[in-house]
Amino acid sequence: MESGNVILDKSFRFALKIIEFAAVLEAGHKFVIAKQILSSGTSIGANIRESQSAESKADFIHKLKIAEKELNETEYWLLLCKYSNNYPNPGNLLNDVSELKKILGTIISTSKKQNK
Repeated sequence: MESGNVILDKSFRFALKIIEFAAVLEAGHKFVIAKQILSSGTSIGANIRESQSAESKADFIHKLKIAEKELNETEYWLLLCKYSNNYPNPGNLLNDVSELKKILGTIISTSKKQNK
């Protein structure tokens, strides 16, 4: 799915990768972490998508801030996997997190400046 909107497209592709990683975790009987990663990791794109129909600039920023919080939570779960014994390494997912953080941070910062 390509919308032409960078953050929408990247967050959607990230959610697909998260779904795949959660399936790997579940196959290894790591159900609790799988559920946490699946929930927070797919919520990022959902909140970004919801921001596209925000009622105001403040609402837009608020929805993106929620996405940013979910991104931070996802990063936490992925780091736990990376540094825990007997858990699969999340590989490039942490790079994707960093990239999404930069993009989201820029959009939020720019939007706040425009909202003043």
